[in-house]
Amino acid sequence: MGTQSFNWDAWKLAIRPRTLPAAAAGVTMGSALAWHDGFFRLDATLACLCTALLLQIGSNLANDVFDFERGTDTPERLGPLRVTQAGLLSPSQVKYGIVVGFALAALFGLYLAWLGGWPIVIIGLAAILSAIAYTGGPFPLGYYGLGDLFVFIFFGLAAVAGTYYVQSGFVSTAAWWMTIPPGLIITAILVVNNLRDLESDRKAGKHTLAVMLGERSTKIQYLICMMAAYLVLPLSAWMEVVPWSALLAWLSLPLAIHSTRVVFTQKARPLNSALAATGQIAVLFSVLFWVGLSFK
Repeated sequence: MGTQSFNWDAWKLAIRPRTLPAAAAGVTMGSALAWHDGFFRLDATLACLCTALLLQIGSNLANDVFDFERGTDTPERLGPLRVTQAGLLSPSQVKYGIVVGFALAALFGLYLAWLGGWPIVIIGLAAILSAIAYTGGPFPLGYYGLGDLFVFIFFGLAAVAGTYYVQSGFVSTAAWWMTIPPGLIITAILVVNNLRDLESDRKAGKHTLAVMLGERSTKIQYLICMMAAYLVLPLSAWMEVVPWSALLAWLSLPLAIHSTRVVFTQKARPLNSALAATGQIAVLFSVLFWVGLSFK
C-alpha cells in the first residue's frame, strides 16, 4: 500500500462526501413509512443507512478508478477532481478501498439479512455487483445508457422498499409508491452529472443516456424526473395511500425550481451547483415527508 494510503485528503476526495447525503434519502423515506405504520426499528434504520453510505463510497471509488482505466477521465473533466487521474492515489490503492468499502457494507448487510432473510441478501449482492459494473467489467452499465435505470432501481425501489421490509417483514402499498420520489430525484442527480459531462463523454466514447438523447432532451429528462417526483405525492394522497400532511415535502419545491432553472440556463462546470442542490433536495424531500407524517 505504501505511505500514500494515509493521505486522508486524497481519500476524502475519492469518496466524494457531497454525494453521500443522496444515499440516505431512500433509507429516510423507508424509515419514515415504517415509523408511521408502527414498525420502526432504530437498529435496522442505522444498519440500512451505514450500508447505503458504504455502497455509495464503494461505487464512487469504482467510478474513479475504472473511468481512469478506460481513459474517460482527462484533464478536460468538468466535475470534481478524480484522485486516480490526478495521481493522488494509485489504481491499486483505490481498488483496495473498493474492497474495504464493500466488505464493510457486507458486514452491515449480514445483520440486515438476519432481520430480512434471503431477499436482503439478493438485494445486497445485486447492489454491489451493479456498483462495480456501472463503470467496470466487460459491460459497464454507465457506458451503455443504463445508469439511469439502475440508479432508480437501487436508490428508489431497493432503498425505500428494502428499508421498510427489514423493519416490517413486508412492503406496504405506500412504501411501493414512495420508492418513486427519491428514485427519480436521485436519478436526476445522474442526469445533471451526465449533462455536464456530455461533450467529454461523447469524445471518450462513453454512451450515457445524455449522449444518446442530446442536450435538450436531457434537460427535459431532468425536468420530468423532478416534476414526477413531486406529483406522486398529491396523487398518492388523493388515492389515500399516504396522508395529505405528507405534502409537507413540497416545502423543498423552491430549491427544486431553482436547480431546474440552473439546468436549463447553464452549461459545463456551473452545473455542479445544480448537481449539489439536487442531492440536497433528495434528502430534504424525505426528511420533510417524515415530518409531515407526524401530523396525525
